[in-house]
Amino acid sequence: MKEGIYNILKGKFLFSDDAMKNWRMILFLSFLAIIMIGSSHSADKKVHQISQLNAEVKELHSEFVDTRLEARRLKMETVVTKQVAQQGLGPSLTPPKKIKVTKTP
Repeated sequence: MKEGIYNILKGKFLFSDDAMKNWRMILFLSFLAIIMIGSSHSADKKVHQISQLNAEVKELHSEFVDTRLEARRLKMETVVTKQVAQQGLGPSLTPPKKIKVTKTP
C-alpha cells in the first residue's frame, strides 16, 4: 500500500505502459470540470440578473403608484376649478336643464 501511494505521488501512473487510459480519463474529467465551472458562472450571472430585474420591477411599481395618486389628485374638482379659473372660466351658476326629445310621427 505504501508503494501504491508513492507511485501516485511520483506520477508513475501517468508514464507507465498503459498510461493512455489514465490520460484519457484525466482529460475527460478536466473537460467535465470546465463545463461545470462554466455552467455555474452562467447560473450565477442569471441569478444576479433576476435580482436586478426584480429591483427594477419594484421601482417601476412604486413609480406607477405615485403617478396614479398624482393623477387622482389632479382630477379632483377643486384642482380643476383652480386651474380653469386662471383662464377666466368658472363653474356655472345656473343648474343644467333636462332636454326631452319626443318623436314626432
